[in-house]
Amino acid sequence: MGTMGNNRKATKLKGLKMSKRNGAGTGTINVAILGVGMIAVHMAETLTKMAADDRYSSLINRYAVATRNDADRARTFAANNGFEKGYGSYQELMDDPEVDLVYIATPHALHAEQAIACMRAGKNVLVEKSFTGNGKQARNVIAVSDETKMMCTEAIWTRYMPSRQMILDIVDSGEIGEVHGLTANLAYPVSDKARMTDPKMAGGALLDLGVYPLNFIRMAHPNADIKRLVSSCNFTDLGVDYSLSTTLWFNDGVMGVMSANMYAAGDSQGILWGEKGYLVVENINNPAAINVFNSNHELQRRVEVPAQLTGYEYQVVDSAHAILEGKTECAAMPHDETIAMMDAMDAMRDQWGEVFPFEK
Repeated sequence: MGTMGNNRKATKLKGLKMSKRNGAGTGTINVAILGVGMIAVHMAETLTKMAADDRYSSLINRYAVATRNDADRARTFAANNGFEKGYGSYQELMDDPEVDLVYIATPHALHAEQAIACMRAGKNVLVEKSFTGNGKQARNVIAVSDETKMMCTEAIWTRYMPSRQMILDIVDSGEIGEVHGLTANLAYPVSDKARMTDPKMAGGALLDLGVYPLNFIRMAHPNADIKRLVSSCNFTDLGVDYSLSTTLWFNDGVMGVMSANMYAAGDSQGILWGEKGYLVVENINNPAAINVFNSNHELQRRVEVPAQLTGYEYQVVDSAHAILEGKTECAAMPHDETIAMMDAMDAMRDQWGEVFPFEK
């Protein structure tokens, strides 16, 4: 399966207006949101809080939002959330030379086309997870990033959070000993959302929920390659997966087990098994705390995760810094790792026989 690989060499970006710079690597990034669904609402809330926070207010500017074809809705969204512009088409947003970074907040099946269009229009992109519908699309998007020198990164927020390094620090300390196994799950009853059950939109549990336990296992066990995986799922009447379980074998002998379900509520835990004990992460989708146990199942300590605005701010900050530093990717989620994630999910769907309409 796909591997971590080496990070691509950072290159100078086009697209950020020099008038916005106060000097090398400094400036204010005009952020736009493409789409006005629920995930866009969360990002708008984040940008509003960042605008009121001295740590971020000079780095980020709420600039524009766009709907596919509803100007009134776009203007209302912009007014309600403090954005300067509300556009009734995606093309209008892409034609605006003041847009620096576009957060793509649409269903998975649309990400590749929209990310490519934005980059060809001179916009850097923060693409909501899952990055695309499949690995082929991911490679096409990243190829355009390489060609245009626009920054392009995946908005899988846990990659950018402080909790990621906190987990790795505990492992590196030797407190739980050498890690030999990992488990992670995410389950929410979200099948009532139309996009979740629509094959045309790359619906199903995997790309929306399953991406997180896969992501957790790869983050918590970095620098190892997936050598083999075995996966199974259940399908809805419309032919998309609604529950899944996958076992992953890494090249160093460590095994990971992940699961997801969009009909049920789960504990959303991530666990690392070590020779001396284990650690339990509460809510892999937005970690709240890390509990460390010894081999007798006695709680040794509880590590609280730092307070945050919404949790989305970290990916926005990393994206802004990458743009200002002239990079085409973020170190927290490099292009090679996005491809590895998409390849792993493709391999799962291959075993299930799940093919989206746009792949036929």
